[in-house]
Amino acid sequence: MSLASLFVMSALTSNIVLTKFLGICPLMGTSGSTKKAFGMGVSVTLVVTLSSIITYFLYHYVLVPSNSTYLETLVFILVIACFVQILKLCVKRFFPSLHKSLGIYLPLITTNCAVLGIMLLNISNEYTLLETIVSSIGSSVGFTLVIYVFSSIREYLDTRKVPNCMKGYPIAFIVAAIMALLFARYVGI
Repeated sequence: MSLASLFVMSALTSNIVLTKFLGICPLMGTSGSTKKAFGMGVSVTLVVTLSSIITYFLYHYVLVPSNSTYLETLVFILVIACFVQILKLCVKRFFPSLHKSLGIYLPLITTNCAVLGIMLLNISNEYTLLETIVSSIGSSVGFTLVIYVFSSIREYLDTRKVPNCMKGYPIAFIVAAIMALLFARYVGI
């Protein structure tokens, strides 16, 4: 598989949110505005890309040689947590309004199942370092695309007449389901 195909597959046809249903919490929690959604998407992209590189080396050069692959989840979460803390400090210092708007969702990137899922998928697919980087960036771009489009739709729906019983999360889950159906249409391309 070419790197371009891997990128497109990771971003669109095998989108981590819409095909694996990982990362639903930040999708629902930070998609109230496009600004917050984009900030979350960029934050996840940075954490996933940097963490994937480090976890690749730790897995292949520490865990496998020491026959400790059973620790991969713990090690991966520790690496993710370190990068999230670094990111949190940088965002707080240089983008205080984004830090305030993301609130609790920024440190929760550590427990975002999409972030860990991407790393575990890279390992289970036995990607090379370059394929790991392309897959990680593609998956992150796909996450950012979905959360941004989703937030745009939610902002639009907030200005429209929606039945009271459908306001908030009910209509949001319906929109997410429709988006998943649309993305599933392109599987196999």
